[in-house]
Formats: sequence, structure tokens, C-alpha cells
Amino acid sequence: MMFTIKPQPTQFSRLIRWGRYLFLFLGVSALSYCALVLGGTWGFQTYQARRFDRAMKDSPSYARSQTQSASLIFPPGKVARDAFADGLAIKIVEGSPLGRIEIPSVGIAAMVMEGTSGKTLRLAVGHIPGTAIPGHQGNVALAAHRDTFFRALRNIHKDDEIILTTLEGPTRYLVDTTQVVGPDDIAALAATTDNFLTLVSCYPFYFVGPAPKRFIVRAHRISE
Repeated sequence: MMFTIKPQPTQFSRLIRWGRYLFLFLGVSALSYCALVLGGTWGFQTYQARRFDRAMKDSPSYARSQTQSASLIFPPGKVARDAFADGLAIKIVEGSPLGRIEIPSVGIAAMVMEGTSGKTLRLAVGHIPGTAIPGHQGNVALAAHRDTFFRALRNIHKDDEIILTTLEGPTRYLVDTTQVVGPDDIAALAATTDNFLTLVSCYPFYFVGPAPKRFIVRAHRISE
């Protein structure tokens, strides 16, 4: 009769086995976190889009419904700050939905919120404070992450149409130029009496880690 001796696991083999379990756990956790974040973003966008559509039906004129839109659209408990629209100082609320941006040629459609905080840019396209308010005269500047809402900007071309809709109605723009600038170059955000839309995202689009440059899309208004 022959006997076989089962080899005993060494400390190194145990480390390899537990290392596999650890990496499996980390991978599942990372995927779960991504799914949670993406699900939260999609849910927020869907919810706010429905509220915005209802507000459009109930309040076709923004100028006639400032009080109603403030209670219907703006989240409570936010700090308001002064902003300028057509030369008039008004109160604008951090984190409040302002409208919707659509670029049919590249498949972009997203709600726009006031501000560029980390939370705002995780949930929506952000309106850059200090620039013209969507729907009003001047240089309206919007920002979003290159790996979420503005990923498709890599495919945008001259003369593509951009539609920016607020409670006042849709405003249409045509793309003039695209350019890549340094992170400290803010010339594209300068105020102007002409009606422009400026879109800002990080660049390169597929860069791993914090991207070193900015991608700028400049468009002029063609109608209201």
C-alpha cells in the first residue's frame, strides 16, 4: 500500500491566496462604488429633468415667475450670491438647476447647475460663477468632467449646434472654434457684450489622473 503525503501550504502560498482575496474584494468594491456614483448621477439627472420640464409648462416666462421657480427648482438651505444678468444684480443659488444643454451632433444632453464644486460637477454640468447666466446676454461659461458629461466634446466640430434651454426658452448657438489651453488661461471666460457660449473640460480626454490642460469650445448665439 502506497501513502502520499499532502504538501503543507507554505507562508508564501498563504500570502498569495489572501492577496487574491484582497484584490478580488478591492475590485468588487471599486465596481460597486462606480455603479453607485453613476446610478446616483443618472437618477439626479432624470429627476431634475422631469422637474424642469414641469416648470417649463407651469412657468413659460422666467421673468414672470421668479418666486415660483425659486421654490420649485432651487434646493432649500443654499447660500445665494449676487450675479449679473443683462446688467442687473440678482440672487443666484449655489447648486440650483439652471437649465439643460443639448448637443445633438455628439449626443450630449444634461442638466445645468450653478457652480463648479466637486458635488455639482459629479451630478451635472456646472455654470461657472462670474460669467453670464444662461438665457441672458454675455459670455455664458459651462464646465463638466471629461469622463462624464463632456466626454463627447472630443467629437465636436465647427458649426455644430448647441441648444441651451432655461425657463425663458431655448437659446441656440453654433460652434466657432475649439482650442486647448493651459489650466491657468482664463481668457475664454472674459465678460463680453456679445452673446457667446463657452464650454470647458479637462484635456486630454483619456489622460490618467488630473489632466494638465483644458479643452475650450466657443460658440456664438444664433437665435433665442
